[in-house]
Amino acid sequence: MMSAETIKGKVALVTGASRGIGLAIARSLARTGAKVGLCARDGKRLQAIVDEFGQSGIKAAGVPADLSRTSDICSALRRTEEALGPVDILINNAGIGFFGPVQEASEENWDAVLNVNLKAVFMLSKAVAPGMIRAHSGHIINIASLAGKSAFSGGSIYCASKWGLLGLTQCMAEDLRPHGIRVSAICPGSVNTEFSAHVGKDPQKMLQPEDVAHAVEAILTQQPQSFISEILLRPTQKP
Repeated sequence: MMSAETIKGKVALVTGASRGIGLAIARSLARTGAKVGLCARDGKRLQAIVDEFGQSGIKAAGVPADLSRTSDICSALRRTEEALGPVDILINNAGIGFFGPVQEASEENWDAVLNVNLKAVFMLSKAVAPGMIRAHSGHIINIASLAGKSAFSGGSIYCASKWGLLGLTQCMAEDLRPHGIRVSAICPGSVNTEFSAHVGKDPQKMLQPEDVAHAVEAILTQQPQSFISEILLRPTQKP
């Protein structure tokens, strides 16, 4: 593996960065010297994180956005590049869930989940691609889920979004690899965050947000002639 020096000075845009996995990734990238754009809906929370980073001499920008809106996606990228420079690393982490029997799900549930978990990834990746192509380098890392590989009761819409995300990731990787851009997916199992209740699971045995952040760093520090296309991340013990 190359050292974290390969990340130093790069501009990274992390979605869903106000808490949980996204915040852990943002902090990891900041520690290695990246300039970090933090994107989420909670502007006040983002500003508090930017202030925290600033106290440590880390350059960061908070870019509030609702990724279900195409106009917000375009604005988030523009504001990140105005504040920090062209995006070298895109971490598509933002996600929402609906869990319940398919016969009880609504069209609104479907649209809400697919718009954030899949369409926003497509739109943001499409937006950063031209700049990365010009630079002949770049990383796009999509935080997927083991739900993109395994079906479970009540998971129809969420699983559909993550199965679709893995297909999108693999196709983008083929489209962009001739331009020096590496596109990867990380598929964690249950992570100890506020995303869902995890009823009956031991939080101490679950994956932690920092485990996903470590996987991101592993991808970003690979030798330039190769890339990790997908990481499946499980806890050592079943929670």
